[in-house]
Amino acid sequence: MITARDDRRRTFETVPAGVEAASWWGRAWVAALEEVSRDPARLARGRGYAAGGHVDAVTVTPGRIVAYVRGSRPRPYRTELILPAFADAEWSELLEEVAADPAALGALLEREVPQSLAGTVLPGAGELVPHCSCPDVGRPPCKHAAALCYRAARLLDEDPFVLLLLRGRGERELLDDLTRRNAAHAAREQPDAAPDFPGVPAREALARRVLPPLPAPLAAPAAAGLPPAYPADPAAPDPLALDQLASDAAARALALLTTGEDPIAGLTLWQDAVRLASAHPTAGLTGAARALYRDLARATGRTTTDLARAAAAWRPGGRAALAALEEAWDPPAGPFDRARPALIAAGQGVFRPERNRLTAHTRQLRLGRDALWYAYESRPGDDDWWPTGRPAADPVSALLG
Repeated sequence: MITARDDRRRTFETVPAGVEAASWWGRAWVAALEEVSRDPARLARGRGYAAGGHVDAVTVTPGRIVAYVRGSRPRPYRTELILPAFADAEWSELLEEVAADPAALGALLEREVPQSLAGTVLPGAGELVPHCSCPDVGRPPCKHAAALCYRAARLLDEDPFVLLLLRGRGERELLDDLTRRNAAHAAREQPDAAPDFPGVPAREALARRVLPPLPAPLAAPAAAGLPPAYPADPAAPDPLALDQLASDAAARALALLTTGEDPIAGLTLWQDAVRLASAHPTAGLTGAARALYRDLARATGRTTTDLARAAAAWRPGGRAALAALEEAWDPPAGPFDRARPALIAAGQGVFRPERNRLTAHTRQLRLGRDALWYAYESRPGDDDWWPTGRPAADPVSALLG
């Protein structure tokens, strides 16, 4: 647990790079020291020391910044900047002002010095007093104190709570105090009627009650509705693509409503692309459908021919039909072995077996893992097989369509 005492001492082993302050409060800090100096050459040497990394670790406590600054001698000089810390009454007034002002509170939480506090927390004329153990007895600040001032300004850029620590309070105790004060302000701003909300006795609230039954759900529609017409706009997506997506979403919603299952749950990217393409028969494709096939094929790394073949398989049989197209496997004996005699008896000729496929010239049957037969055909002398007809449990029925 961090106590108020722990919160009031911070040591920075490294300081953000750069010399010039970036924030307005960092520049105001530097200006407070430069106003008391009448020697621009010393300030220039101090900036050079700061840029050259002559300032070691910087320790900040209420009212004081201390660091060792390496000069021309082997032993570094102890350098400090003194800024009066606020008394408790001053802090109470300042925190009340911040808690009552949402803009000031928001700025502080964003690690910025609120503009409304600029005249309070930033050093005033003569408030920032430098001290150094170096032998330079001229008018302060010496180059070592100037170097510390420029490095401290970079600390303030990054974390304005360093400035508030100099004024006497650490970050954690400040935020805790502001939280309490902000809650008190919020409570005072509540309308007087707020405490008069009617209550319910605990016994009544916890009593068992029999609730009336829920009303019967509405009947599911017979079909998915048509999407609205989307206007063509060069800056908007293609209206036909939007129509496709809306129609697909409506069909999925209807399936979920009537069956409780998502029809595309577990589909791969390729399977879903085939499903979308299967809604558009390849014969007589419109320009929009051709664009859909092109985009789906490109997205899945396939050709439009691959997609058209897969979509033709998907239409009559869905996922199982696509698997029959793409997967060769070794079926068990039984239905597969009885298929060849059945085809011969039906006058369909002799089919050559290979794994789950039976082939005769330009015709082929494939046995799917769902125990259904899928018919395929190809041109003479070509091994380019395309699905045809609907699947069936009987090989002859599947072949004849």
